[in-house]
Amino acid sequence: MNKPMTKTQLVAALAEEMGTDKKSAGAALDAISAVVTREVAAGGAITLPGLGKMACRARPERQVRNPATGETMTKAADKQVKFTIAKALKDSVND
Repeated sequence: MNKPMTKTQLVAALAEEMGTDKKSAGAALDAISAVVTREVAAGGAITLPGLGKMACRARPERQVRNPATGETMTKAADKQVKFTIAKALKDSVND
């Protein structure tokens, strides 16, 4: 399995794909990241065309078990970010 692409590698690839410099590509990536974070943190959802949909969903309070001790405890309600992969991406990986 390959190592994941780092931010530096992603910025370089974006700059090449966009035909621009790394500084502009890095600023574009940071802007996208900020918009996605703000929207999902506010409880909304965002669709990244060709990639998928990212949304925040609430999880209710629930009983969990500590695997080390076997003790059952109550875990407070929290939020979780869920990413649903787009069909186009799934199809391109499975071709």
